[in-house]
Amino acid sequence: MKTVINITDLHKSYTEIKAVNGVSYTVGEGEMFGLVGPDGAGKTTTIRMLVGLLNPDSGTAEVLGYDLLTQKNLIKDEIGYLSQKFSLYGDLTIDENIEFFAEIHGVKDYQKRRDELLEFTRLTPFRDRLADKLSGGMKQKLALACTLIHKPKIIFLDEPTTGVDPVSRRDFWKILSNLLKEGITIFMSTPYLDEAERCNRVALMDKGKIISCDTPKNVKDSMHMQVIEIVCTPIRTAYKVIKLNTEFEVQMYGDRLNVAVHNIDEDYSIIAEIFKDNSIKEIDRRVITPSLENVFIHFMNK
Repeated sequence: MKTVINITDLHKSYTEIKAVNGVSYTVGEGEMFGLVGPDGAGKTTTIRMLVGLLNPDSGTAEVLGYDLLTQKNLIKDEIGYLSQKFSLYGDLTIDENIEFFAEIHGVKDYQKRRDELLEFTRLTPFRDRLADKLSGGMKQKLALACTLIHKPKIIFLDEPTTGVDPVSRRDFWKILSNLLKEGITIFMSTPYLDEAERCNRVALMDKGKIISCDTPKNVKDSMHMQVIEIVCTPIRTAYKVIKLNTEFEVQMYGDRLNVAVHNIDEDYSIIAEIFKDNSIKEIDRRVITPSLENVFIHFMNK
């Protein structure tokens, strides 16, 4: 697979804060690559460097074979960038917004391409509606259409589904899947670990560092632990007593706990004894495949 993004020992600081601290990885052509982590992990800073909006303090990066520092102007027409706060013009219609971005990128005879994108994003029935009158999900689709009008080879998406309703999130992912079929490389950041499962490869990022980078399956396999999902009551008491009395990694999800252990038989007997001593009633339990969230918290704890 041809490499289209190559990052080596990239650093960026804001006064005392090391936003990106020695990051290195590659992204292949036609790949969906997910940069995953909490707020403040360094995801947005990384993307802003890769699209040429920020200069790194040190390290090197190449996008489509162009050097990020010396050939920045050659990169911009080959990529698309959808930021967290993409600037649509509220007093322009959907059609007019796409036309505006086509003109910015010097795209001539853009009408056919615009029609294709409107059909692709299912916005054709709303093409005369002002951007200010669109829902959050429709605004994101329009922003993506504006990003794609000049046929970029790579698109950078910075948390594109944050704040978007579940139905619009699902539609957005269908659109991204179709873009992959066209051979477009997608580099996206997301705080949603369930979304990251859909990527070809993911990089788990925390406090400016990459703590794991591989396929979602390989990242999960690297945990080398088993996860017991336990439904019990009272759930908060169960969480606290496991946390206080063991070294097991425990996470609470609504009415259930995920407890990461090394040996199911031996370690579960310890949990059962703790439950008995604290009058906690177990309703159900099962062994589950570790999720990316389990793995991310595991690596952070390490």
